[in-house]
Amino acid sequence: MTKQEKAIELHDRGCNCAQAVACAFAEEIGVPEETLFAAAEGFGLGMGGMEATCGAVSGAVMLAGFKNSCADPKNPKTKAATYQLTREITRQFAEKNHALVCKELKGVETGVVLRSCPDCIRDAVAIAEKVLQ
Repeated sequence: MTKQEKAIELHDRGCNCAQAVACAFAEEIGVPEETLFAAAEGFGLGMGGMEATCGAVSGAVMLAGFKNSCADPKNPKTKAATYQLTREITRQFAEKNHALVCKELKGVETGVVLRSCPDCIRDAVAIAEKVLQ
């Protein structure tokens, strides 16, 4: 099963978009799926249902931290590199989908859906696979 398929399966089982993206990478990044599930819970539906930054993108950005961070709060030396990964993830997602904001992607105000939630999940997974390799 590909990471995209795993993420969609998780979403179909009730995980939010951020959880689906993050949990699809659990084995690769060596973080328990339960930890990623809990960490990503508040990011779904555009940050806690506020329809702000897309949760799928937030899940991918969370992975950048797990994958790249030195995890040393006494010597936080990896922030700049993680920020660069974050900018690249968001740039590629926005370039592909013409938005980063959930309500814009879903067409809440315009009635024009730019990208469905499952497609946003697939895109975020594909971008994370590429950027975080």
